Amino acid sequence: MPGFIKTEMEDRLAIITVNRPDALNALNSAVLRELSMAIEHLSMAADVGAIILTGAGDRAFVAGADIKEMANLSGLEMQRFSEMGRRLGDAMASCNKPIIAAINGFALGGGCELALACDIRIASNRAELGQPEVNIGIIPGFGGSQRLPRLVGPGWAAEMIYTGDRIDAATAERIGLVNRVVAADRLLPEAKALAHKILEKSPAAIALAKACLRAAWDMPLSAGLDFETAAFGIVGSTDDKAEGMRAFIEKRKPAWTGA
Repeated sequence: MPGFIKTEMEDRLAIITVNRPDALNALNSAVLRELSMAIEHLSMAADVGAIILTGAGDRAFVAGADIKEMANLSGLEMQRFSEMGRRLGDAMASCNKPIIAAINGFALGGGCELALACDIRIASNRAELGQPEVNIGIIPGFGGSQRLPRLVGPGWAAEMIYTGDRIDAATAERIGLVNRVVAADRLLPEAKALAHKILEKSPAAIALAKACLRAAWDMPLSAGLDFETAAFGIVGSTDDKAEGMRAFIEKRKPAWTGA
């Protein structure tokens, strides 16, 4: 039975596509499970250094959580559905590979929350983003109320969540919700170019840098600084540190091993 996501490999770059275009790539339980499993697998894969996440077709990245599925859920079932989204977001945060969202269209509700859980977001100029849950009598359930204010500040997060209004790609860039906006036909090439720039760096250093950035979200400053100092010691004991500094002194390109 074919799944709802497809994963392609280009050298050390994994490209995950949510492949449910007939439903604008909406997140149902099956999609959430498949995405979580894919991210967890790629996190452990030695031959993967970065991940791009996008949606099938030219209309939607992910248009939201599947309202047809949620309509018949009880309160307890809604909580379990939210827990599935939480598991996916946690898997993306703890993944030791950078995840780049290539937002090719609608990123609404759960779709916006999926983009928020990525490390870097690049949007097509056709993209629209929003947290419209209040329009159907619910609230964000996949991390939107927590990740959005950390990214854009409490004022913009409150306006987006309380009104349910969508914002265009240019506004998303202005408030820091996306890193940059590019023409639709340049979206995947731009995301790949950024991923390949990251792939040129030490895998060990990138993994530890991502762990430190996650600590900055989760910890008070003093604890985060302690975490960074410990991570600096760990990276200092790696083969990549020795190779990177040798290569710098010898004026050559380093040959990373990830160890």
